[in-house]
Amino acid sequence: MAILDGKQLAQTIKAELRIEVDKIKEQGGKLPHLVAVLVGDNPASQAYVRNKVRSCEEVGFQSTLIHRPADISEKELLEIVEQLNRDTSVDGFIVQLPLPKHIDEHQVTLAIEPKKDVDGFHPVNFGRMAQGLPCYLPATPMGILEILRRYEIPTAGKEVVVLGRSNIVGTPISILLSRKGYPGDATVTVCHSRTDDLAAHTRQADILIAAIGVPEFVKGDMVKKGAVVIDVGINRVEDSTSKSGYKLVGDVDYAAVAPLASWITPVPGGVGQLTVVALLINTLKSARGEVYGLS
Repeated sequence: MAILDGKQLAQTIKAELRIEVDKIKEQGGKLPHLVAVLVGDNPASQAYVRNKVRSCEEVGFQSTLIHRPADISEKELLEIVEQLNRDTSVDGFIVQLPLPKHIDEHQVTLAIEPKKDVDGFHPVNFGRMAQGLPCYLPATPMGILEILRRYEIPTAGKEVVVLGRSNIVGTPISILLSRKGYPGDATVTVCHSRTDDLAAHTRQADILIAAIGVPEFVKGDMVKKGAVVIDVGINRVEDSTSKSGYKLVGDVDYAAVAPLASWITPVPGGVGQLTVVALLINTLKSARGEVYGLS
């Protein structure tokens, strides 16, 4: 068993991005500018946004945080989105999810200009991804691809099983890994809550991607010996021995599965580390006009 170290890989990619930003500075160019919109005081969302702002600083990006109270109206939030769409100094922005229940997340996503949608959630970017056109890939699937590519995990002809069919992770990664090229050319099966005999499918997987949102759902008897296991889950579970009162676990029972796997991502320290890096890569692409051209 070997570790797919997302933390170390994220630092490597950030160092590469820093070199690119330094080149932009030397040439007198405009620094990439990422804006994060945070609504309310959800502790997890606050932590995610802090990480994004800190990562921008590490690579030399300009970053801006717009923080609004949880009782902001949908109309007011949409006005902020429209202002950012029009602001030529902003290369990309994200509206941190989840949003308060009185705000329609779908409407907010649709309101974001596709060329500034560095989260890759807009249907235009999703559609371009599905057709293999230039786009901003969703952050978590891009992170998975980076792990597979950087660790040179073979994918051509491999049986890949994806647990979960969300538009954020499961569906896009299934499309990406079935496309021609590397990482890709895999035979992909998508499993979900309605799948009969789920374990029969997961035991066939050369590469198992767990994005089902259930703590330690994947047990040892569900995994083929020698499989590559990518754990996307980040779940808080109670832990009386921890100072915080909880610990983070993935969707995979790490203790039971790790001895069987050839490669495995830990939680924390795995895929989650690459999601912020993916956001930075998309923002740099936007600043360079690589997807939609320069404004």
